[in-house]
Amino acid sequence: MSSNTLFLMILALIAGAMMPTQAATNNRMAITVGSPIFAAFLSFVVGTLLLLIVALFSGLGSASYSAVTQAPATAWLGGFFGACFVTAAVLLVPRLGVAMTFSLFVAGQLLMSLIIDHYGLLGVEVKEINLPRIAGIVLITAGVVLIRRF
Repeated sequence: MSSNTLFLMILALIAGAMMPTQAATNNRMAITVGSPIFAAFLSFVVGTLLLLIVALFSGLGSASYSAVTQAPATAWLGGFFGACFVTAAVLLVPRLGVAMTFSLFVAGQLLMSLIIDHYGLLGVEVKEINLPRIAGIVLITAGVVLIRRF
């Protein structure tokens, strides 16, 4: 394994660790402001401001504003899905707990990942579903059951 691959894997683990941390901090905001929807909105305001600062200091790279109009409709759904995810996390964490919420999120992510890969949806390379991949989903589901029971 190359050092670049190892770095990227560590980066992915750190990014993954941020998701339940974000949910817990958003839950704290929801309690403070009295509204999970407003807390999710505030989360996006802070994220948008951070991205604006990064974009300004990075010079926006090779972004093409004219290409924005050429983006397919599905490309615009990222923000919609992100808002749904953050709002769901804010609503579910106080009811299910962080571990259960994210166990189910991971199971849902893996299941949808298999479907997207299998059919090559949204322009990704086709990777057909096979027994080892299905076994992974079964093991994740077993983990969710264990987390729920204990």
